[in-house]
Amino acid sequence: EVQLQAFGGGLVQEGGSLRLSCAASGFSFPPFVVYDIGWFRQAPGKEREGVSCISSTDGATYYAESVKGRFAISKDNAKNILYLQMNSLKPDDTAVYYCSADQRGSCTAFQKTESGSYYVLDYWGQGTLVTVSS
Repeated sequence: EVQLQAFGGGLVQEGGSLRLSCAASGFSFPPFVVYDIGWFRQAPGKEREGVSCISSTDGATYYAESVKGRFAISKDNAKNILYLQMNSLKPDDTAVYYCSADQRGSCTAFQKTESGSYYVLDYWGQGTLVTVSS
C-alpha cells in the first residue's frame, strides 16, 4: 500500500522558516523514482493550490508564483523522502500542506489545466498544518 506521510508543520511567525518532509513508502511497481512528487496546499475557504513539484522526467522543479524565491523543494531518492524548505513565510502561506505523487511527468499534475482545474493525482498523503502568525 502506497503511503505518503507528511510532517513538519507548525506555528511560525511571519518571516520565519519551516521545513516540511514527506516520507514515501509502498511504491513497488512502478517505482517511486518514476513519479513526479510535490506539494499542494489548501487554506480555509480557498481552493487547492499546487505549490511545488520535482519532475520524474528530468528532475526539473516547479514552483507556484506565490512561493517562488521563498520555497525550495528537494528529494532524497535513497530514502524516498521529499522536502519543502519554506523561508520568509507569510500569513497567506497558512494552509494544510499535502504531499502528492503522479506519473504524468513534467509536474503536469501540479499545475492547472487550460480549463482551470487540476488533474486527479495518483496518490495523496495526509496533510500537515502550517500556521503563520502576523
